[in-house]
Amino acid sequence: MKHILDELERRRAQARAGGGERRIAAQHAKGKLTARERIDVLLDEGSFEEFDMFVEHRATDFGMADNKIAGDGVVTGWGTINDRVVFVFSKDFTVFGGSLSGAHAKKIVKLYEQAAKVGSPIIGLYDGGGARIQEGVEGLAGYADIFLQNTLCSGLIPQIAVIMGPCAGGDVYSPAIMDFIFMVKDTSYMYVTGPDVVKTVTNEEVSHEELGGYRVHALKSGVADGAFENDLETLNQVRRLVDFLPLSNREKPPVRETYDEVDRAEASLDTLIPANANKPYDMKELILKVIDEADFFEIAKDWAKNIVCGFARIGGESVGIVANQPQTLAGVLDIDAARKGARFVRFCDAFSIPLVTFVDVPGFMPGTRQEGGALIKHGAKLLFAYAEATVPKITLITRKAYGGAYDVMSSKHIRGDVNYAWPTAEIAVMGAKGAVEIIFRADMNNPEAIAARETEYKDRFANPFVAASLGYIDDVIMPSETRRRIARALKSLKGKKLENPWKKHDNIPL
Repeated sequence: MKHILDELERRRAQARAGGGERRIAAQHAKGKLTARERIDVLLDEGSFEEFDMFVEHRATDFGMADNKIAGDGVVTGWGTINDRVVFVFSKDFTVFGGSLSGAHAKKIVKLYEQAAKVGSPIIGLYDGGGARIQEGVEGLAGYADIFLQNTLCSGLIPQIAVIMGPCAGGDVYSPAIMDFIFMVKDTSYMYVTGPDVVKTVTNEEVSHEELGGYRVHALKSGVADGAFENDLETLNQVRRLVDFLPLSNREKPPVRETYDEVDRAEASLDTLIPANANKPYDMKELILKVIDEADFFEIAKDWAKNIVCGFARIGGESVGIVANQPQTLAGVLDIDAARKGARFVRFCDAFSIPLVTFVDVPGFMPGTRQEGGALIKHGAKLLFAYAEATVPKITLITRKAYGGAYDVMSSKHIRGDVNYAWPTAEIAVMGAKGAVEIIFRADMNNPEAIAARETEYKDRFANPFVAASLGYIDDVIMPSETRRRIARALKSLKGKKLENPWKKHDNIPL
């Protein structure tokens, strides 16, 4: 019996060694952890249970029959994050460069099927060189099998992709379908075709970083939802994110004990809005002063900065925060902001996370670039996302809410449940100056008359009371009372039940 147990331990040790000491050392030299080290950082200590440790590829061409390593380039299994079950796969760059084979793909598909059955999130740690060329179409088939699981599990369980090295070719589409993508600065990159192919096809000479590094995807394209300094920070931030989320769409988000009183008043908010309506202020200051213990997990903070999205807690319960940011482009809604907001709103709705929206928006971004870039379609995404959402929706207008942007930002008209405004709110078709120039065009040569008309318009419309008199605003509240009023509104909406008309699925304007 002992020799059998010894053989088991030998095989386990061999599988854990991955591509061997030399390749592990090369991984460390790049500032990267190995696949198994990453899992150890991500999960609670000692909680990882591995699946398919001994799986090997079945390829025989190009000398592959004599080149097999247990695990075949991906480590799969489950463990816990703060005692809650999650499933994880971690691509092992030390084994065949983390490339995907048929057997490798089957391990990931099996993990997805298990995660879907039990209702637990799945976290993918990516560090691989695309499809294994020696297997030909078998690798392509494996990708498609994974894409199908990504799609079927969308809205069922949270899916988080962490790019920790190369992620190229077919590998990029799986993260693209998942809910969140995070990158490691300077050691990770994503692209459909690499620098060599780009040079051949377009004659461009470009580096891996310039083509698909974090500066491209976390700052410009919006493909990534954030980038962190190194493997350790990235994995710890993923742990933090998971703590805000439910395990599946069958559960509510977790409730955490808080020592922050829900009825806490914040007197400094009474002076947050500048006297000059054109002067910016930091919306994040409001967010941090309203939520529990200023603990805010921001999504895509370096992209589309004119809208702020992220997770927080109020009264110990998870909420999704969406807010216009006056410090960037005056908080205007443009293509990127609409895309970012819509994606976030739909995730929150899919997983029963209440939405709290802070509004200070002068409208949609004008100009030929925006119109030519399909602002109409992209803006409609945010409108559609809010309109279809059935979770509790609480909206607070702090200052400007102009034009169609007022409607879009979770207004009462698209089923906002509780809509508040500060006394500083201005709810109108447009700003006073623009409105007067249109209505009283005949008086444009009379500055005194125009100034009087502008004052008249401001007195009539640059306040929340017209909307409140029509029932479009439920109450005008003191800024210092914001946390208490939002917390109470959330409490009142706990029993909310709302269903959209039956349909196979909707057709969001993509």
